[in-house]
Amino acid sequence: MTTQIGAPAVSRIEALDVLRGFALGGILMVNITVMSTPGGFADGPAQSLIAAIFHNKFYVIFSFLFGYSLTMQIRSAKRAGASPRARTVRRCLALMAVGLVHYVFFFSGDILFCYGVMGLILLALSSLRPRTALIAAAVPFSISVIGMTVLGMIKSAAATGSAEDAETARELAAMQSGWLDAAHYRWENFTDNIAAFLLISLLSVLPLFLVGLAAGKVRLLERPERYRPLLRPVQWIGFGVAAPISVLSAVTEMPILTGPNALASPVLAAAYGATVLRVMDRHPSVARVLAPAGKLAATNYIGQSVVTAIIFTGYGFALVGRLSDWAVLGIAASVYAIQLVVSAWWVRRHRYGPVEWVLRMATYGRSRSR
Repeated sequence: MTTQIGAPAVSRIEALDVLRGFALGGILMVNITVMSTPGGFADGPAQSLIAAIFHNKFYVIFSFLFGYSLTMQIRSAKRAGASPRARTVRRCLALMAVGLVHYVFFFSGDILFCYGVMGLILLALSSLRPRTALIAAAVPFSISVIGMTVLGMIKSAAATGSAEDAETARELAAMQSGWLDAAHYRWENFTDNIAAFLLISLLSVLPLFLVGLAAGKVRLLERPERYRPLLRPVQWIGFGVAAPISVLSAVTEMPILTGPNALASPVLAAAYGATVLRVMDRHPSVARVLAPAGKLAATNYIGQSVVTAIIFTGYGFALVGRLSDWAVLGIAASVYAIQLVVSAWWVRRHRYGPVEWVLRMATYGRSRSR
């Protein structure tokens, strides 16, 4: 993959790559619970750990960075005399195509398709001023929190079991079968649920895109003197206030905590990011470990699904539902560690990862040799 696209690369901000590389580990921890066990882990210590520390935290970082990156891509297009709108539309359509392939053939928890759709909406809102973008983000996010609170209360009062059990059994049968049978199941799942997926993304992902857009417009992560004074307060609020709520919600599973936990999760995610940035400042070696994986974020994200599909599905080792929760988390940690090593090796030899190359081809339309 020794090619590059015929346009100047957007200037890379190391903090963005480091945060992406960090987020990849948390995303894998969450995704593997579904890939290894249809319906996710059963209630227990491992599930509580995932819910408290990982669930709804790391996609927050990814989504924020997507919005931030859009501002950089728009500036890059303007410098090159190209149309930011045309470039962004092509990139979002490519994300949707890659995401659909990923969803159908590897993992029904794909986020790239919805990122592509929400990216088109974000493009339409990209002229918003930073403060207006934050206000716009607050509206769908508030609706999401209220909706989750109400649904949590309804779910606690409603009878559950037969319908969910039947769907879980159907998913398990598909995962234990061949590649085409599993793909057929995922395609049906996609067509049946795409409207719900997009609605959820509109209320949960788009607000994070808008926050990232606002941060990108003031170049927050490109100017350490601006964000460094914010890091410690974010940590105090995140670990002092949001973390206890997240832990209590995970351990007790009290429906009344669904709303507060929805508020706490992005705050705790921000505290994670602040911690990584502070550690990176003090220990540059952290950046050397995480940044390569972040540069190949799309490739690594899909690579995680490919590897875990081989491990758990019927067209691989068929270990779905056969391993303990802790063994599954051990596999996730091992896969992530290997990705960090392979990513460092790859970026020394290639400018882009395979998926990044495809996305750049779609965005810029042509390639040339390095």
